[in-house]
Amino acid sequence: PRQHNGARAAVTRIRDRLFRTALEALYFSGAHMMARPLLGGVGAILTLHQVRPLRPGRFQPNRLLEVTPEFFERVIRRLHRAGTHFVAMDEVHRRMTERDFPNRFVSVTCDDGYRDTMEFAYPILKKYEIPFTVYVATSFADRVGEMWWLALEAVIASNDLIGLRIDGRELWFECRDVTEKRAVFDHIYHGLRRLKTEDELRHIMRELTTRHRVDMTAICAELCMTWQEIATLATDPLVTIGAHTVNHAILTKVTDTAVRSELENSRAVIEAALGVRPQHLAYPVGDRFAAGPREFKIAADLGYKTAVTTRPGVIFRQHAQHLTALPRISLNGNFQQTRYAKVLISGAPTALWNGFRPVSVA
Repeated sequence: PRQHNGARAAVTRIRDRLFRTALEALYFSGAHMMARPLLGGVGAILTLHQVRPLRPGRFQPNRLLEVTPEFFERVIRRLHRAGTHFVAMDEVHRRMTERDFPNRFVSVTCDDGYRDTMEFAYPILKKYEIPFTVYVATSFADRVGEMWWLALEAVIASNDLIGLRIDGRELWFECRDVTEKRAVFDHIYHGLRRLKTEDELRHIMRELTTRHRVDMTAICAELCMTWQEIATLATDPLVTIGAHTVNHAILTKVTDTAVRSELENSRAVIEAALGVRPQHLAYPVGDRFAAGPREFKIAADLGYKTAVTTRPGVIFRQHAQHLTALPRISLNGNFQQTRYAKVLISGAPTALWNGFRPVSVA
C-alpha cells in the first residue's frame, strides 16, 4: 500500500500546483476580469466550513476545509470595498424566481455548524453587515454526530501504525512521518468514499476509531455549536439557519427513503429547536458523487426553496430551473490568497472546469 499511497499523494500535489498556476495566470494576465461579463453569471455563492486560527503541526489533511479569520476578513473587505452586493439565500431565491438581476450578487454560506462560525466568522460578517447562511447538521448539535473525516485525521496523527478491516480483510498501514501520514490519509479517505453504502463507511470508521481510541462524538462536542449557541446566533437578522441533513450522510449511498428522512427530519428538528422552519438546504459533501438528480428532485419535492452543492461554479440565469442544484465557490484553505478568491468569484476558473457549461446537474 505504501507505494500506491505515495503515488496518489504525488498526483494530489501536482493537481494543486497546476490549479495554483492557473489561478496565478488568470489573475496576472487580467483574463479573469475580461471574461467576467461572459462567464461571471448573475452571482456566486461562497462555501465556508471552518474559520479558525492556524493549527500547529504539518499533518493537516483537512486543512482545505479551514481558512484563517485574517484571510476571510481580507476577502470580505476587498469584496465590500468593490461594492459587492451581499445577499441572503432568500434574496437569491427571489432573484432567481422573479428573474430580477439588478446587480451581480454574492451570498455567504457556512456548512456543518462549527463553533468557530460564531467565534470568528460571525464577528467579521457582522462588522460589514453581511447576511449569511449556516447549514446545520442536527446530529452535530445533538452531540451524536460522526465527523469521520476529522476522526480519520486524528487516528493517523496519533499513531505510527494503524489497522482497519475492510471486506473481512485486515489492512495495516505504516504512518511514521508526515509524508506517510498524508499518503495513508489520502488512500483510506478515497477508499471509504468509493464504498457502495454509507453503512459500510460508518461501520469501518467506528471499528477504526474504537481500536485506536479516538472518540468521534468528542470531536463533535469540541468543534460544533450547541443548540443554545445556534439559537443565540439565529437571533441576528443577518443569519439564516439552513438544513444540512441529520447525520451528514453521503446521500447517494443511501436509499430513497433514507434521503427523504434525512431531509425531512433535519428540518423538523431545527424547527423544533429554533421555532423557524428551514427553507434552504446544503447537501453533505455535495460533490457530484454525493448529490445528484435523485437528491435534487427529492429536495424540490419536499419544498426547499434552494439547495446547494459543492460543485464548483457561479450562478447563471439558467439555474432558475435548477434551484435545488446550485453550485458554489469554495474558499479553500490550501489557496489562501485574496487574488485567488477574486479570480474564483469571477467565474473564469470554474467555467474552464465545467467545460464552459453554465449548468451541471447530471
